[in-house]
Amino acid sequence: MFDFFSNPQNVLHLSSKVLGGGLALLLIGIYGAYLYSGHLPIVALVSMHAMTIIGPTLLKIGYVMRLLAQHRLATHHVGVVA
Repeated sequence: MFDFFSNPQNVLHLSSKVLGGGLALLLIGIYGAYLYSGHLPIVALVSMHAMTIIGPTLLKIGYVMRLLAQHRLATHHVGVVA
């Protein structure tokens, strides 16, 4: 497990997936919680509102993962060249 995260290229690919998943959850949550005009069961409605919280959280985590991976890739290449 730790070998996966020690490779910055793997973290960069994972961050893209986390960003995409967070964006999808956010958009589905906004549509279901605020824009859909039909009737939804209370469990679905609560889930849609929860998605509007979980989605941005995943966006932030994915963005930080991307920044860290890009930083590690940049410092790794500079160390090899110097």
